[in-house]
Amino acid sequence: MHTIKRDGTLVPFDATKIEKAIYTAFLKDADGVMRPGASEASTSIRDKVTAITALVVANLNRRSNDGTVHIEDIQDQVELALMRSGEHKVARDYVLYREKQAQQRLQQRQADQPESLQERDFSIRRANGDEIYLTRDMILKNLGSACQRWDWQGNADLVMKSLVKLLFDGISEDEFVQAKIMATRPLIETDPMYAYTAGFFLLEKIRAEAFCQNPSDVFIGGSDYDANNYPANYFQDYIRKGVAIERLDKRLLDFDLDKMAEAIVPSRDLHFQYQGLQILYDRYLIHENGIRLELPQALWMRVAMGLAVNEIDREKWAIAFYNVLSTFRFVSSTPTLFNAGTTHPQLSSCYLTTVPDDLDGIFEAVKENALLSKFSGGLGNDWTPVRAMGSWIKGTNGKSQGVVPFLKVVNDTAVAVNQCFAPDTLVHTQDGPQPISRIQKGDLVLGVSAPIVRWMPA
Repeated sequence: MHTIKRDGTLVPFDATKIEKAIYTAFLKDADGVMRPGASEASTSIRDKVTAITALVVANLNRRSNDGTVHIEDIQDQVELALMRSGEHKVARDYVLYREKQAQQRLQQRQADQPESLQERDFSIRRANGDEIYLTRDMILKNLGSACQRWDWQGNADLVMKSLVKLLFDGISEDEFVQAKIMATRPLIETDPMYAYTAGFFLLEKIRAEAFCQNPSDVFIGGSDYDANNYPANYFQDYIRKGVAIERLDKRLLDFDLDKMAEAIVPSRDLHFQYQGLQILYDRYLIHENGIRLELPQALWMRVAMGLAVNEIDREKWAIAFYNVLSTFRFVSSTPTLFNAGTTHPQLSSCYLTTVPDDLDGIFEAVKENALLSKFSGGLGNDWTPVRAMGSWIKGTNGKSQGVVPFLKVVNDTAVAVNQCFAPDTLVHTQDGPQPISRIQKGDLVLGVSAPIVRWMPA
């Protein structure tokens, strides 16, 4: 678990700091004066502090979302734990002390900032170093758009309440988008529709990359941004660029690209929930040097064109395939989504092979696994023919070590040749979200089929 500081940065969660704060609250009043009769050596105080700290940590573990908890939430739990433990006077002084500290921080910020800075809410730093200024009304307008979906209306003020805890002056554009997502994700537990709100914010980031815009131009409605439309010629230019960088099949240029672009329904991008869109971003959308060129509807149309490339009336069938895919009536397997319409249009998945009982055959099977993993997935090996441990080896007059040592080689090969996850794909662990490249065998991670599982690479 990680703690979100007031400036939005993440630091490892440290229960000893909570214990120290509670211990200080028992020893000193709201003004920092030692309480009469209080002693640092008091065993009874230390026992109370230990018990209350354990209660706070247990509550935070139950409440934390994505392995993170804000510093203000921690202090709220300390107040609650003190009250539940019957330490009403200590709790009262702790509340008063927090309020005094908050006032001091506010006064310090006002003293450190020029007058003009106090007239607006905060600044956002662009990649080129320039700053833009956002008011609360501008942010609330953006949040309000994200909190509307079909006949559902979310609470933008509730998102704003969480968001302000994560904002700080000079926050970068990417950090601002991520802060909006982090502020929304805890609300998904109370209303699943907020998953569409978080997805809306991630879509802003993807559109900014694909349209070569600043993220701030997207979320403040600048440039030619329209949530229900793509810029003119976006799709045609994307296909041409994809072919030019040798990522897309040049046969896609034979399609009537204007007709294909006209058939795209950009508003269907808004039908993605956050988790689904994050998976597309991490694994499927075509990119160049980490910058996504492809939007969700462009992905569906690229796949549809790849499937229809050999049809006589290819435009007709591509549009038909697109409408099925983009409305989620059918979704192809991973290799099809990865490869359809690309320079390596391999669409199949799930392979079963039998490993022979000799070294040449065993390592040929390992090589085949690697080649299949490069452009596909879903591998199964039948090791039945390979002799068991202790079996006689005629060539060396020795004994076999069995299949286990070879399985380790196969496992390492599967990890090395893995197209499914980018190295920085986040996985939820007991220590909060971590890049998959840092996850070690045996680490506890959040699973889909079970709440908590141990990471065991295939």
